[in-house]
Parts: sequence; C-alpha cells; structure tokens
Amino acid sequence: MSSTPPRSAIVIGAGFGGLALGIRLQSAGVDTTIVEARDKAGGRAYVWEKDGFTFDAGPTVITDPPCLQELWALTGRDMAEDVKLVPVTPFYRLNWPDGVSFDYTNDDQVLNAEIAKLNPEDVAGYRKFLDYSAGVFREGYEKLGHVAFLDFASMIKAAPSLAKYQAWRSVYSIVSSFVKDEHLRQALSFHTLLVGGNPMTTSAIYALIHKLERDGGVWFAMGGTNQLIAGMVTHFERLGGKLRLNDPVTSIETLGDKATGVTTRDGWAGTADMIACNGDVMHIYRDLLKTSRSAVRTKAKLERKRYSPSLFVVHFGIKGTWPGIPHHMILFGPRYKGLLTDLYDTGILPEDFSLYLHHPTVTDPSLAPEGHSTFYALAPVPHLGKFPVDWDELGPILEKRILDEVGRRLIPDINERIVTKFHYAPNDFAADLNAHLGSAFSLEPILTQSAWFRVHNRDDHIPNLYFVGAGTHPGAGIPGVVGSAKATAALMLEGAK
Repeated sequence: MSSTPPRSAIVIGAGFGGLALGIRLQSAGVDTTIVEARDKAGGRAYVWEKDGFTFDAGPTVITDPPCLQELWALTGRDMAEDVKLVPVTPFYRLNWPDGVSFDYTNDDQVLNAEIAKLNPEDVAGYRKFLDYSAGVFREGYEKLGHVAFLDFASMIKAAPSLAKYQAWRSVYSIVSSFVKDEHLRQALSFHTLLVGGNPMTTSAIYALIHKLERDGGVWFAMGGTNQLIAGMVTHFERLGGKLRLNDPVTSIETLGDKATGVTTRDGWAGTADMIACNGDVMHIYRDLLKTSRSAVRTKAKLERKRYSPSLFVVHFGIKGTWPGIPHHMILFGPRYKGLLTDLYDTGILPEDFSLYLHHPTVTDPSLAPEGHSTFYALAPVPHLGKFPVDWDELGPILEKRILDEVGRRLIPDINERIVTKFHYAPNDFAADLNAHLGSAFSLEPILTQSAWFRVHNRDDHIPNLYFVGAGTHPGAGIPGVVGSAKATAALMLEGAK
C-alpha cells in the first residue's frame, strides 16, 4: 500500500449526482475530473432550445433546496449567486376525468378546504397521515438518506424503526388507512411515480416525500432546471474541478481489485486514485467493466432485478399564454390501480393514460417567445423489457393521442396553436443515457431493492470504485440523487485519508 493518500478522482457522468459528488470532492481538496458523454451536463436534466423555446428534459419538481444549498455552503458560498429558485404554488393541480380538481399545497387553510370539498371526514385522517409521514421522513430520510449501507448489519440496525412504520406495506395501502376518498388516496400516493415507484407496491417509507414537500415546498429554477445544472457546473469549475464533455467513457480500467482509470471514445486515458460512476448501473457493469470478473457476477445479479418503467414525453411550444393552467398538473386517467398494473406488471400500453403536465412559462415567461408558452406532457410507459416495440413507429401515434387529451381537458384548439413539438421515448433513454431497458429511474424502488439491497455506494470487490445517482442508495429524484452524493463522498473522503 502506498503511504501517499489518494487525492484524485474521476467521476463518470455529469448528472445531478455526478456534479453534486464532484463539488463535494473538490471542496475537500480532491482533484476531480467529471467525464460526460453528451454535449451538455445534466444527464436526465438535459435541455433543448428550439424555435425560441426552452425545453427542460426534466426533472422539473425541485424539493428540499437545503440539500442543494449545502453544496455551495461547503466553501462558504451562496447558491443564490448562481441559481435563482422560486416557490411554485399550488405544488400541483390534480384533475380527474369526472371533473374533480384538487389544488395540492402546504397552505393549511387552502388544503383543508380542498380536502373537505372531497370528504369532510378526511381532514382529520389527513392530519394523522401527516404525522405518519413526519415519522418516516425522520427515520427514512434524515437518518438513513445520506449514509451508505455497505453491509447487511447496517440494514438490520435500521430494521426496527422501519418496521415500526410498517415498511412492508405500500404507500397506497398506508394512505388508504388514513383517508377514504379515492381522489385523495390518489393525490397522496402518486408521488412515488416521481421516483419510478408504483404506489401499489412501493414501500410505505416513501410516504416521506409528502413531508419533504410540505416542509420544504416545491421550487423551480428560473431559466429551467438546466440552469440549476449550469450553476452547479459554474461552482464546480470555480473550485478548480475539470469537466470533460462530449466524450463517453468506453471502459473503466482495472488492475487486480483496483480501478486505475478510464478510457474514452476520443482516446483520453485518465488515471485517478478513485473512480465514481453516475451512469446507469447496468451500463457500468456490463459495458465499462468488461475486464473485471467480479463485475461479470454483479451484472448477472443486476439483470435479474426489477427496473422502473420508462417515460414518453411530448414537448410542445404553442401560441398564447395560459395563466389559468398552473406550473404542475396531474391529469389522472379513468383508472389508477389497473393502469399501474399495466405499466409495472403486464407490460402493455393501454388506451388510457395519466399525464404530468409541465407548464414552466406560467412561472418564467422567458422560456418561450413573447405571447407563447412552453409545455411538456409526460406519460409513464412500460420499459423496453416489458414492451419491446418500435417506438419510431408508435411514437407519433402516442404523441397525437396525448396532445388530443390535453386539448380535450385544457386547450381545445391545441393542434392549431402548436409552433414546435417533439417527443422523447424509451428508445431515447436507452440511446442517449445508456439506460438499461430504457428505464427512466433505474432500479424500481421496492423494499427488496432499497438501502442495502440497492447497488452499494462502494463496490464490494473493487474498493476504490464508487457509485452515485438513481441506481444506488437512496434512489431517484433530486433529493435522493444529491443525498447519494453525500453518502458516497463520505466514503471516498474516508478512503482518501
């Protein structure tokens, strides 16, 4: 063993996880290079500029701003120097085909009135659910969300507190024990879909998302989510970090049980004391670690795991402004449980769908030409393993169906107003992000694929190979991915001593 402490790192992938990890390492004096395959940083938070419109790929719901602000505070800076976050209210407007509408907010007076409109008895039930959510937030997020699970003993230690909150039950089941109105049950359980989880099977621990939103609010980065990414890049480079764009890593080099560096498509051979991966976990083990025998075994295990569904996203810029359509809307379809079964289990693309509608120009008009609006409509769809279809053929058909539904529910003459449009399908996730099966959120967040059961923040066999992002602990979503960077950085800095 060398007596010189390792002080250099290469991070593969400049998504939220890679950038958050890079900032933490660079702040601690580790010479860090982030290598990104695409022409821009961001990963799933990519951005397109088209015909004067700015289209965020997502994620567009920003919660828990302190987890981001902490990245600047490490070196005494203020995130506001680089990023302007503004609150979004209501958090979401939920709308059902029967005409019921529900504004979801943390303003108690407004929220209680909205609940009472559905079922007056559920106001008291909601308060009990809020207490439950606060408990799982404390146990599942505050205590466990930013620490690595490297051995089963750490999982056993956490088990009693998770058992206390009936972690084996689903979010929908727990919510249903507190409130009776079906609209409200959907309103309080759909959040797991934002991290790739089925409300009917995802552990009740994920009810903590409700507390996270309620206490911290829902926010938007002016200029779009990619402006948050741009701010993170600015801060990382200000600290002396190096970002290498448009040059995908083709292999992680290993010698014995040690990762020694990376090779890229353009022939760059980078060496470092530590390697961290923010890419798709299956892509890392299957494609980048081909020379490692332990990686072959890990790949075989990963192939047997369950992966989250994919997404089909229609981006469109239209004439007119829509002050009556809030920033975030959920347009529920006629089915809830049945639709989720189709997406997660059966693997069919049903006739009906539920949509998340993103309308950023109601908050930031600069994202479209004057007198115009930017939108996207997102529908969860089965991943390519369950629904291996030709998306080049199916895409235009589903795009039309989705736009027609938005027209029927909100903007009657939508097709005449469209200035520009394009869609992003599961095959795009697979091609652009090397996402296994085109999954939009990596491993499905069921209980047996959470914490220690997820890909570990440090590889079990290659001690200087680390993981960050949606596929490792704690999981997908901005707070989860940024939390994984905190857990992984702690391991790497311990290893760098």
